[in-house]
Amino acid sequence: MKKLFILAAFVFGAFFFQEVKAQIPSIPKMDLQTQVLGALNTFDGLGLSADHESKLKANNQSFTDDIFKVLNSSATDAVKKNQFLDLKKTRQNFLMGLLGQQLLGNYNKSVTNLIKPFKKQLGLAALAF
Repeated sequence: MKKLFILAAFVFGAFFFQEVKAQIPSIPKMDLQTQVLGALNTFDGLGLSADHESKLKANNQSFTDDIFKVLNSSATDAVKKNQFLDLKKTRQNFLMGLLGQQLLGNYNKSVTNLIKPFKKQLGLAALAF
């Protein structure tokens, strides 16, 4: 009798856990490039004009494209590292001209916090931020 009860409890438990697992929704994941671009395009609280926002979004798109072009290239790690550092320097010069010192600091701080979860996935590309 005990064996029958234990077997019934095991079967019931397995069925119950299978049902619970089946009810977990599957959420599609965005690709890394889209997530990074989304982080770069988050500039709430900076008080940018529409013109500045459009220029920044255009630059963010090309910057992200360039990062993933280098990341997916067959170049050596040393070459990639130099390319990422060059991209960072070029971008910082653009941002300084567009935003100025104070807004640039606020924007970089915000982007750094938003990019943190992706740094491991980005690998060497994280040097560009």
